Amino acid sequence: MLHASPLHIIGGRPLTGELEIQPSKNAALPIIVASLLSKEPVTLHGIPRLSDIYTILEIVSHLGTRCAWIGPNSVVLHTPELTSIETPYALVSKMRASFIVMGALIARAGEAKVSMPGGCAFGHRPVDQHVKAFRALGVELEEEGGSFHARRAGALSGSFVFDMLTVGATQNAILAAVLGEDQVQLDNASIDTDVVDMVNFLNSLGADIRGAGTNTITVHGVRELRGGEYRVIPDRIEAGTFLIAAAATRSRLTLTNVNTPHLRAISSKLSEMGVVILENGDSLLVDATRELRPAHVTALEFPGFPTDLQPQMSALLATVPGTSVVTDKIYPDRLTHVVELNRMGADIVVSEHTQVIQGATLHGAPVRAADIRAGAALFIAALAAEGETVIDGMQYINRGYERLAERLRGVGAQAYQGEPLLAAAMD
Repeated sequence: MLHASPLHIIGGRPLTGELEIQPSKNAALPIIVASLLSKEPVTLHGIPRLSDIYTILEIVSHLGTRCAWIGPNSVVLHTPELTSIETPYALVSKMRASFIVMGALIARAGEAKVSMPGGCAFGHRPVDQHVKAFRALGVELEEEGGSFHARRAGALSGSFVFDMLTVGATQNAILAAVLGEDQVQLDNASIDTDVVDMVNFLNSLGADIRGAGTNTITVHGVRELRGGEYRVIPDRIEAGTFLIAAAATRSRLTLTNVNTPHLRAISSKLSEMGVVILENGDSLLVDATRELRPAHVTALEFPGFPTDLQPQMSALLATVPGTSVVTDKIYPDRLTHVVELNRMGADIVVSEHTQVIQGATLHGAPVRAADIRAGAALFIAALAAEGETVIDGMQYINRGYERLAERLRGVGAQAYQGEPLLAAAMD
């Protein structure tokens, strides 16, 4: 992963105006992979220009997809035939989401060779649920040296009950079962918005998948998929990040292009803390100008509080007087932000994977992001802190947030990437 220039932020001022939320990266990635199942052209709108998107486009291009951008956030994908069933380790190792290529290759080619996925380095994130589901549905799968070789003799059939709610394994099993003439039932399946959006996309191309958004999903195999056109949902994690940023800076800010039902968990928690959130169609007005209260937060599977917003919430709570407690039931080791926030004056103590946070005044400092959402926590803290913060590790933040410095400046922040920031020059 290439190094990116540090982000300089001089904090201590509220955000103002309107900020448009980008399309969802986490929904776009599996939809791009799902396009491999059609031999006809597919046009996707709402594709963010992020490094993870470019990585997945490189992967599908290696497999035979012809990719062409036709607008700022629109791309045409066409895979008339697969040219490979093996994904390059150098690309798969960059992010965990790439592992669902296996399901698409199993469906389209009947065979796949995929390495263990990479991605952000926090905690242990196994692929055992993917493997168990494939085998239960009739896939022969061998592992050697951290690489998987999967084959199917015919259409997948049968049923599988996931041991836990898992977005990626649910998507992978669905993809593997779409093409064929049999039926697959998945129980204890994820109801996450990214699963629902991928299913809606596949059904728009002629797939027959029922139950998305519930814990039982049934896939009736079809012979082939047609081409089509589809728009990806807005990014609820980016929307949540900027909701939290507005609260941390005690701002009054409007967010546009949001799917408000997807944000219920974060909106409810912020409202509990004293933030006023007003919904108006696909926009939210956030008013955090009143005194805020500490909170207890537990990250859970959707529709619970998202694990991908846990570090950001820790950054906010570090600015709120009183004692707050944060626990992550999904990734208990997602804690790379803690040391860096403490470097900025936060008072966070970790005990048995639980963060106990005493609200304090933050100050600028040199810090380093080790993953996407920890990086988001750092830029939120930097916006709220007194003085200048220099954030290194922007290559991680760029995986999840497009044109960050430019967009922050658009709502009144003093932010610049690449050169030392002089406050006077930004006024």
